Amino acid sequence: MEIKITTQQILKVLQILSWLIFIGLCIEAGGIAVNTFITLVINPLGANNFWEGADLSRLYDYDSGHFFVITFTMTIVAVLKAIMFYLIVKLFTEKKLNLSQPFSLDLRRFMLQLSYLALAIGLFSYSGINYYVWLTKQGLKTADLQSLHMAGADVWLFMAVILFVIAQIVKRGIEIQSENELTV
Repeated sequence: MEIKITTQQILKVLQILSWLIFIGLCIEAGGIAVNTFITLVINPLGANNFWEGADLSRLYDYDSGHFFVITFTMTIVAVLKAIMFYLIVKLFTEKKLNLSQPFSLDLRRFMLQLSYLALAIGLFSYSGINYYVWLTKQGLKTADLQSLHMAGADVWLFMAVILFVIAQIVKRGIEIQSENELTV
C-alpha cells in the first residue's frame, strides 16, 4: 500500500502552520509591546520577568531610555516577523497563487515584499544586537541575546538575498511565460 501526498495536501498543511505561526508572532509582538508599556508607565517591576522569562531589570535600573530602545527594537522585529507571516497567510487566503501558471506579477511582488521584510528584520536585529553589545561594554550585565529574540540577524540578511534572487528568477519566468503566450 502506497500513500501519496499531493501538493494540495502539503499546501493545506503549510497554510495551517502559517496561521499558527502568524498567531504566535502576533501574540509575541503584542506581549513585548504591552510589557514595555506596563514597565515604563505602570510598574517598573515588570522588567524582572519581561517576556518569556527575560530579566531586563538591570537594564531598566541602569537607564529606562536604554530599556526602551532595546524593547522597542524587539517590538519592531516581532512586528515585522508577524507582517511576513501575514503576507504568507494572505497569499493562501486570497488564492492568488495559480499553480497552472506559477510565474505571475503577484508572486514576484510577494517574493520582493518577503525579501524587503527579511532585510528589515535583519537590519533591526543587527542594530539591536550591536546596541546591546555596546551596553555590555559599558559595564551592564543583562539578559542573553537569545532571550531578547533578536539573535540571527545574519540569517535574516542571508534569507533576504535568497528571496531577492528568487524574485529575479520569477521575473525572468514571467518574461519567458509571456513570450511563450505570444508565440502560440
